[in-house]
Amino acid sequence: MGKAVSKGLKYRAEVLTTEMPEKFGGNFETNKKNLAPLELGLSKNSRNVLAGYMARISKKEAKEKVASN
Repeated sequence: MGKAVSKGLKYRAEVLTTEMPEKFGGNFETNKKNLAPLELGLSKNSRNVLAGYMARISKKEAKEKVASN
């Protein structure tokens, strides 16, 4: 079992992916590197959880788009 993602991190992920969809996608490493210069006041652990959550959500959305077509 994985770690639970807090509502605050989920909200930040939603805002970031809608405002900057070209920067964040299904790759954890890319998301992590793109989060680093943004000064969000997150710890290293929270930044990694956020990057992983955004990667998981974008993969899920891509899979749903393929299934609906």
